[in-house]
Amino acid sequence: MKTNTGITEQSAKSIAAVLNTLLSDEYVLLTKTRNYHWHVTGVSFMEMHRLYEGQYDTIREVIDEIAERVTQLGQKATATMKEFLGRTRLKEGPYHTEQDKQVKQLLADHEAISRHLREDISKIEEEHDDPVTVDMLTNFLGTHEKTAWMLRSYLA
Repeated sequence: MKTNTGITEQSAKSIAAVLNTLLSDEYVLLTKTRNYHWHVTGVSFMEMHRLYEGQYDTIREVIDEIAERVTQLGQKATATMKEFLGRTRLKEGPYHTEQDKQVKQLLADHEAISRHLREDISKIEEEHDDPVTVDMLTNFLGTHEKTAWMLRSYLA
C-alpha cells in the first residue's frame, strides 16, 4: 500500500536519498567508534572505553530512527555494508590505537556530519516541506555538535 501523508512520491524518494546517505555516514561512524571502543589503551582506558560506548549507543539509536523514517516515507532504507560504503560522505578508517588520534578522527567525523546535516536540513526544508524530517535532523545536529564539543575538550 502506498504512503499517503501529503508528501509526493518524488519528494519521498528525494528525502529518502538524503536520509540513506546520512544513514551510511552514521553507520561508518558507528563502526569507527565501536572499533575505538574495542581497541582503546592507555592511562585513561576506562574513561575512554565508557565514552566510546555511550557514543556508539547514541549513534545506534540515530541509525534506527533514520531507517524508520525512510520506511515511513514508503522507501527502502540502505541496509548493506556495500551500500553504506558506496553512499557515505565519510572515509572508512584509518583505525588508530592512540587515544589522541582516535579522538581527532571522531571529532572530524562528527563535525563533518554536522556540516552535512545543515545542508540536508536546508534542502529538505526548502525543496520538500517535510517538517517531521527537518525536526528529526535538527535534533541529530544538536547531538553531533554536543559530541564534537565533548571530544574537542579532550584535545584542549
